[in-house]
Amino acid sequence: MRTWPLVLIILLGGCRDKRAVVEPVVPPAATAERPAWVKARPTTSVYYVGVGLANKARPDHLETAKKNALNDLASEISVVVEGNSLLYTLDQRSRFDESFTSTIRTRTSEQLEGFEVVDSWENGTEYWTYYRLSKAEHARIKAERKANAIANAKDLFGRSRSTLATGDMRGAFDLDLRALLAMRDHWGENDLVDMDGKQVPLVNEVFSDLQRLTTGVRISILPERCELAFTEGFRRELLIAAAHGPNGSARDLVQLPLVITYPGHAGKVTELKNTDGSGQLRTTIQRVAIDAVAPEVLVRLDMDALVSKELDAALVRPIVASLTVPEKRAPIDLRMPRVFMRTQETNLGTPMKEGGIAVVLREELTRRGFRFVEREQESDMLLDLQASTRQGGESNGFHTAFLDVTFTFRDRKSGDVVHEGGRQGVKGVQLDYQRAGIEAYKRANQDLRNDLVPAMLNSLM
Repeated sequence: MRTWPLVLIILLGGCRDKRAVVEPVVPPAATAERPAWVKARPTTSVYYVGVGLANKARPDHLETAKKNALNDLASEISVVVEGNSLLYTLDQRSRFDESFTSTIRTRTSEQLEGFEVVDSWENGTEYWTYYRLSKAEHARIKAERKANAIANAKDLFGRSRSTLATGDMRGAFDLDLRALLAMRDHWGENDLVDMDGKQVPLVNEVFSDLQRLTTGVRISILPERCELAFTEGFRRELLIAAAHGPNGSARDLVQLPLVITYPGHAGKVTELKNTDGSGQLRTTIQRVAIDAVAPEVLVRLDMDALVSKELDAALVRPIVASLTVPEKRAPIDLRMPRVFMRTQETNLGTPMKEGGIAVVLREELTRRGFRFVEREQESDMLLDLQASTRQGGESNGFHTAFLDVTFTFRDRKSGDVVHEGGRQGVKGVQLDYQRAGIEAYKRANQDLRNDLVPAMLNSLM
């Protein structure tokens, strides 16, 4: 094969006057020997080294090789989590999961500046690049950046304290978070600073202040028990106040976001409200679920609303989740009305002695807290119940009876109808009309338990 170029030159030489000589061009890189830094990773005590490789079949092989080289360089920079740092503290408390902690540690080592390209090499399928970063330069840049971050964080932290003094806990919380984020590249490092005449780890101090901010919130509810009575339409206004600090020296918290929840008739009720300029707000509790077990009003600090949307959620969310959320509870006492019941129940004209609608209705309402009284003037509500059966016909020895039921609840004082309802034509079939009527009462009682009483309670509450 080595003779082919010589033969080609001889053949072309005979035609030199007619055609120009074309010699094959071989890219130097395609045949060049791999440099030493490709064959073996460079070692040096002066530089951090990063070598990156990418397959040239990729359209972005240049950028990929650069990225791989920088990742390789970053991996050489050891990250030691200091014992008095925020990362160490949070790891010890098991507040941060492993993936988040790893992300923070990686972030602190990837903020690279001052690196330089040493060389690159390629062949037909591979592209290599070689970066390095002076260890001394890296240390200088890091120290400069850290000093700037500390100055910024201390300024934000100081402003947070003065902001809280005005009652603006929301603003103080935001400034503390921004102070933490200003130091995010140094969360694993020693950051002792002079503060109030003593040396303290800055980030831990800011984080502790966030904890003091939330744990220091005092929420009060007046009245302390939320009593909902029929005479007040099962509505009650509550006065909620928020302050910060111990009793006697607490300051009112203005524009503080709070979440108010309680079990509603149609599901959980959630209200988002802010305190006013006096650190107070008012809310009305109504339409409470009558079947709720130990119902209560829960008021808690709205942690989500404290965090500005412009902050890095991936970093802030775990921090906020590790804080204590202040809250206050007020039991809900339902005072159901006193009821005086007037009934008229017949089966084919004969008064019902047992098995009628009145007994079941009384049981169901008593189970839900209603109180039945014997004198009308002692009641809050009047219940009129009418029930009667009628013949429906006979076929093949079976007799049919139909039951018509109506009931009306009225406010005794105002006379207004609170609720009315009933069932028409409830069917009963038996061997005679009398027993068919009793069967119709049984069916109506089941409807009463399943549908009529819940519908009455829904309109009442």
